[in-house]
Amino acid sequence: MYHSVAAAPNDATRALSVAPEAFAEQMALLGDRGFTPVGTAELAAGWRRGAALPARPVLITFDDGYEGVHRHALPVLAEHGFASTLFVSTGWLRGPYDTGGGLDTMLSWDQVRELAAEQVEIGGHSHTHPQLDQIDDDALRFEVRRCREIVADELGARPGSFAYPYGYSSRRVRRAVREAGFAQSLAVGNALARRRQGPYALERVTVRRSTDVEEFERLVEGRAIARNFARDRALTKGYAMVRRARQVRRKAIRSRV
Repeated sequence: MYHSVAAAPNDATRALSVAPEAFAEQMALLGDRGFTPVGTAELAAGWRRGAALPARPVLITFDDGYEGVHRHALPVLAEHGFASTLFVSTGWLRGPYDTGGGLDTMLSWDQVRELAAEQVEIGGHSHTHPQLDQIDDDALRFEVRRCREIVADELGARPGSFAYPYGYSSRRVRRAVREAGFAQSLAVGNALARRRQGPYALERVTVRRSTDVEEFERLVEGRAIARNFARDRALTKGYAMVRRARQVRRKAIRSRV
């Protein structure tokens, strides 16, 4: 899971950005080690049919829609002939739907179309990038469906894949994503995707600016992932308790109204 690919990211995106040189080195490693990048829809469809996947399959995904995906990542992906998936927050992209929430320079719709023409699957990532499990049902439906409508209108094809902003979901959120017409969706989890996770809770591993090529190799080989992300998982468990308490409190308040 990537976010920004940038030489000089701003403070808001720095930790989850990757330098262009590092990205190129990581993609070269995938090629050298015999990995076969696939799209999210291709992976999920293969698992549904029980079909054999290519040798050493790997997902390369980008969240949000930063301009560097077009400027820096696309030439590298094209050089290797690698498939990938870009999950866009439609209200963050430059153009007629821009709500002004983008954290750095974002893609334009012309750039998204160019990416789609070069083996990049375009998926949804909500409209304004909220924590979907913390908003009410009407707002949740709007975020998911508005995103899908805009991508379909701009690209002429309905997106089949979705990624949860911040990686947060719940049974209610997953149901809303499914009902909106998405066939599969990705969380974070910092673990390898497994078929048993189901099509609406597939996990990914975070690549950060601090991820050097040795760590990247360990991650894609599935080695020492639990140790690498031990602190992240501890924080996630703690925050999950806080989030559940907030949800219970909101439900109690609504029931009294």
